[in-house]
Amino acid sequence: MYTSYSFTHEPLSLEALVSKVESKQAGAISTFIGTTRDTYQGKKVLRLEYQAYEDMALHEFEQLGKKASRRWSEPPLLALAIIHRLGLVLPGEASVMIAVASAHRRESLEAVQYLIDALKNTIPIWKREVLEGEGGSEEAVWRANAHPTGNEKGSE
Repeated sequence: MYTSYSFTHEPLSLEALVSKVESKQAGAISTFIGTTRDTYQGKKVLRLEYQAYEDMALHEFEQLGKKASRRWSEPPLLALAIIHRLGLVLPGEASVMIAVASAHRRESLEAVQYLIDALKNTIPIWKREVLEGEGGSEEAVWRANAHPTGNEKGSE
């Protein structure tokens, strides 16, 4: 199975990501795009700032890919790609994208769901949420890109 895992400080391109997993054997390519909301708990989001322990995160991405490959082995996944943005991400911009190719839609759709949930729970990525405070001041808080309960709803 082809895999691609990466980080970038540049805006993400769905077209570029999908091109990595395209295959004539694929009957489906499923994608996920996590975007930055413009509000969080009633406050205006000014920006997110992402950091990662890149070597460890890339290793964990590889482990996720192996688990997905074992979980969807019959019929097998054909390819998967994950890219996560680092640095400054503004509201409306994508911070993470996942693409999975498989012979049939069920496997690719299920694998995308599994991968984003696992990514949010296990990959060492942190975000600094910069919100608009009272009087236009900035409030910021660091958060791990993980949800211990695994029940976080929504996206970035």
